[in-house]
Amino acid sequence: MTMECRVGCGACCIAPSISSPIPGMPAGKPAGVRCIQLTEDNRCRLFGKPERPSVCTQFQAALDICGEGRVEALINLSRLEKLTAN
Repeated sequence: MTMECRVGCGACCIAPSISSPIPGMPAGKPAGVRCIQLTEDNRCRLFGKPERPSVCTQFQAALDICGEGRVEALINLSRLEKLTAN
């Protein structure tokens, strides 16, 4: 079930690895590393901009992934990252 992203969560910009280039992170980012484009208040500087990686644009917040809050989202996304790591 999709939902609206929680403003200021940023879990999807920290927990998963991103293999595509991100402005300021040309090799992408490893799992657990904060994206350089994530602001101090956990908002994406690239939101709505064409340079935002397609993997980020395609992510859909969902209750079963994002849970009831930021901490649960970080736990769930970290667990999914470990389960799908090569």
